[in-house]
Amino acid sequence: MTAAKAPNYVLIDSSGWLEYLTDGSKADDFAPFFEESLPILVPTLVLFEVRKQLLRGFGKAHAEKFLSQALRQTVVPLDEQVALATAEATLAHDLAMTDAVIYTTARLHNAELVTADPAFKGLPDVTLL
Repeated sequence: MTAAKAPNYVLIDSSGWLEYLTDGSKADDFAPFFEESLPILVPTLVLFEVRKQLLRGFGKAHAEKFLSQALRQTVVPLDEQVALATAEATLAHDLAMTDAVIYTTARLHNAELVTADPAFKGLPDVTLL
């Protein structure tokens, strides 16, 4: 058996961005992941989800603050490789499409997925806060 490869990135899902940016109840739990040295991956689907929620509930200033932070990270598009691997992940892990895209993106980039979403409970390389 070989040792597990250390992650190259951290992927903080939409729940983490929202908690951190809106000073939610788990903001302090997510803070170290935003402030550590591992680069952050941001799937384009997370850009969509977080911006929509911030525009809806907190206004344009919060949404712009998010974009200014997120777009300085490594943004990962939903391309053919992610789409095809996501189809398999939805079946293998019984995930909704959005969750499967996020999980697949993390796996394809050797990233630790950090989330507050219980849909990811028990999956490898997921930190559930």
